[in-house]
Amino acid sequence: MMHTFASMFKNKDIRKRIFFTLALLLIYRVGAAIPVPGVDSTALAGSIADNSILSMMNLLGGGAFERMSIFALGVTPYITASIIIQLLSMDVIPALTEMTKEGQKGRMRLDQITRYLGVVLAFVQSFSMVYGFDRQFGILESSNTATYLFTATILTAGTQFLVWLGDQISLKGIGNGISIIIFGGIVANIPAQFVQVYNITVASATTGAEFSGILQFVLYLILYVVIILGVVVMELAVRKIPIQYSSSNSMRGKDVTYLPLKINSASVIPVIFASSIMTAPQIILSFVNSDAYTKVSSFLSLTSWTGLVIYAVLTFLFTFFYTDLQVDPDKIAENLGKSGAYIPGIRPGTETKTYLHKVLHRITVIGATALTVIAVLPYVLPMVSSLPSSISIGGTGIIIVVGVALETVAQLKGQLTQKSYHGFLD
Repeated sequence: MMHTFASMFKNKDIRKRIFFTLALLLIYRVGAAIPVPGVDSTALAGSIADNSILSMMNLLGGGAFERMSIFALGVTPYITASIIIQLLSMDVIPALTEMTKEGQKGRMRLDQITRYLGVVLAFVQSFSMVYGFDRQFGILESSNTATYLFTATILTAGTQFLVWLGDQISLKGIGNGISIIIFGGIVANIPAQFVQVYNITVASATTGAEFSGILQFVLYLILYVVIILGVVVMELAVRKIPIQYSSSNSMRGKDVTYLPLKINSASVIPVIFASSIMTAPQIILSFVNSDAYTKVSSFLSLTSWTGLVIYAVLTFLFTFFYTDLQVDPDKIAENLGKSGAYIPGIRPGTETKTYLHKVLHRITVIGATALTVIAVLPYVLPMVSSLPSSISIGGTGIIIVVGVALETVAQLKGQLTQKSYHGFLD
């Protein structure tokens, strides 16, 4: 592994891409510390600490949400827009479905539509959020329509700037621009989290309880590492289905290839789906009835068993839903038939489709269960132990960080291999 990283930095082009990405991440972190004018971030930070859903939004925003910085929304509106367009392209709106079949030109048009929708969603979300927070917590120095529009415009512009940074990372950096932006925000908050845990368990321990505090801190670190390893296993785990080509005359190992189906094909998208569904009624009620907003927020809070159960069920179900969008067994079976390939022991055509559906649903049960457990773990532990609710272990952040890290390293290795082949041919 160390040899691979050393080889990456020895390669001039890859080294340039890495430093370019780091420079843009630095710009992102600087912008995340710049607050929107006229906002009392102290009042907002207190409200976020008491609301588990808002805390998740703050996590995805890299901590910029609680400071109400110019990047407070992060790239969440763009992600939501991408999901909506993807869903509508699944034979819901014929015009969008046709674009998916037009190759590169169609993808460019879909991307443009996604960006326009992202701007609309960002403005609506920022305006409703600012209006609701101001009514509930009085976060604005001047409460009027002009201030709401001004703040919403700044937050929308911040989101679009982050999307542009992500595009630059994808084009001139190491790739996965939007994912890298989210990754950078989450990783930037990890050291502060460890410091907080240390202060709670060790620094604030009473006389005679220092050893117990140190032991708790060490156990926390061990559990954190174990969860990371579990997420890595979940992200890399695949079900290999043997594929035989009709042109092969034997079943020797070299004649057999494999169709890999990931245990968790949906990645972290179901968690984002679930949090969005649970946030929507709270945002709507903040405009209508403050008392109802308080009751619903308490009911859907992830620190209560009712909210946690709803969150877990939504995450589990959305994993199946999004997996069906990402992996199409019917199309896979069709492509296998066109290429003269088949699954040993399974007839091509309908039997192959049925078999792939069955395998996909079985492994998705495992993936959905693992994803749900990791997602709810940070909220369950404080409820069943003496661990403070401000300390989180596992959850969405680790899933995103591990997934993006594995994918980015794989891309860098691919670029390094490609550069090596070019050098050999030259």
